[in-house]
Amino acid sequence: MTTATAPAVVGVIGGGRMGAGIAQSYATAGSAVTIAESSAEAAAAALDRVATGLKRAAERDRLAEPAERVLARVGTAGSVDALPTDADLVVEAVPEDPALKARVLTAAERAVSATTLLASNTSSLSVTELAAALTRPGRFLGMHFFNPVPASELVEIVVAPDTDAATVETALDWTHCLGKKDVVVKDSPGFASSRLGVALGLEAIRMVEEGVASPEAIDDAMRLGYKHPLGPLRLTDLVGLDVRLAIAEHLHATLGERFAPPRLLRQKVARGELGRKTGQGFHSWR
Repeated sequence: MTTATAPAVVGVIGGGRMGAGIAQSYATAGSAVTIAESSAEAAAAALDRVATGLKRAAERDRLAEPAERVLARVGTAGSVDALPTDADLVVEAVPEDPALKARVLTAAERAVSATTLLASNTSSLSVTELAAALTRPGRFLGMHFFNPVPASELVEIVVAPDTDAATVETALDWTHCLGKKDVVVKDSPGFASSRLGVALGLEAIRMVEEGVASPEAIDDAMRLGYKHPLGPLRLTDLVGLDVRLAIAEHLHATLGERFAPPRLLRQKVARGELGRKTGQGFHSWR
């Protein structure tokens, strides 16, 4: 049982699957959470995702209080500018577009106090480059959460050269308050988790492309032979083939040919076979 104290006020930028999961996790820990979205419709959808997640957690007896009470701690804002000025922590969870992330992070820095800790939930982009857009880079780092956030055990803390030591310690406390474990890594392409996970996933896709084995056989080999909880292709479906392609393209550009996306991955994304969220990826989810 963690003894770390949750931040009193948290802002989350972006209310998609990851942002809603982060919001749910901090609200469950006792924080007052505001999800900033780009429109009233997107904000309502984000709140609905949190409500659905809390309902599932309650059904699995994973809440210490009624879901309605936790949900009452979650509010929304129609823009980043409307984030609470007294936020202790703001986590950016928008799509993996460096220009978009830099834009919302600079807007968040203007909206909150000088003591607010800013974090990006990026899974592969350079935290150092994102920090370059900020006037207070010492108060910024990466907090890479994993999907599904409420059930996952890990947060990857990504430290840029200008990140203050006190910022890292605070981020660790606010990871532990969720009952999660941390790994601390130096900022580098793909960090530790995405770099290794994508390498395995891309090789599995190449094996399907070459006719070595079926997706089911490859997943079973890693699940049963190496005790992975999920095979690399089922995990790719859960992450989203479009997300995995974007990460692979970034790693290809920064680390070289070994991360070149397979043709099969590009074809599936072009056909809209993005994994669980569309009902079809390397496996059928219908």
